[in-house]
Amino acid sequence: MNRWTRLIAALLAASLASGATLALAQDGQPQSWSEVKCARYKKAWSEALTRRGTQGLGPEFLDNHDAFLASGCMAQANVCPKSTEELELANIMVILAMNAGTASTFLPFSCRK
Repeated sequence: MNRWTRLIAALLAASLASGATLALAQDGQPQSWSEVKCARYKKAWSEALTRRGTQGLGPEFLDNHDAFLASGCMAQANVCPKSTEELELANIMVILAMNAGTASTFLPFSCRK
């Protein structure tokens, strides 16, 4: 991983850790662990895109990732990083997801033949 990728991952991990709060739905009811993981992941994704932008990220990569988020992070892993930038972002998201306590099986990244 290059220096900028490590820096972005470190900044985002610190941001997620500092923003840790009790997981409550808008109606005050506790969220399920799946909902908590998805909320943490969505926040990390949004912050990663804000910090690094979308240059080098193809429409298929972004559309498939948006579909994953829209499913409540429950859709089958179908986001295949093809460009260098997509792979770097996927690597950042793996680090952030693991730091947030999600399992590696949670992530949407997979390339099928």
